[in-house]
Amino acid sequence: MARSKKARRIRMVIFGGLMMLAASALVGFMGQDAIAFFKSPSELVAENWRPDQLLRVGGMVVEGTSTADGATQRFDVTDGENSVSVAFTGVLPDLFREGQGIVAQGYWRGDVFEATEVLAKHDENYTPRELEGMMAEQGSSGGARAAAATSIED
Repeated sequence: MARSKKARRIRMVIFGGLMMLAASALVGFMGQDAIAFFKSPSELVAENWRPDQLLRVGGMVVEGTSTADGATQRFDVTDGENSVSVAFTGVLPDLFREGQGIVAQGYWRGDVFEATEVLAKHDENYTPRELEGMMAEQGSSGGARAAAATSIED
């Protein structure tokens, strides 16, 4: 009788462990589509990305690059070192301006970032934390902020 209680206890522990493993795997696989990695334009260009991988790119909109072709807006985003072309179909935020910081979410298609969402900064002092950290690491935060501040004052 002692053996059966011990065996039943072991089976319950094994069953509980398997259920926890299954639940963890399910959460991991389901959450995979919701994860968007934040990258600077330099990081985006330097690495190979799957065409179906959701990404975010942040930087300053390059002056003179914003164009509209029907409902599709095109502009370049820079981190001070590299720039990438962004295509966005839809209405850009009211605060979208050349020379100001944005974060775009979408998919890297080799030479163009196809954005599904564009977020614009809310005032002249705002830079996304992720972008600020990356720009500081690359030593270009001051230059990008100065360029943005100059364009705002003009």
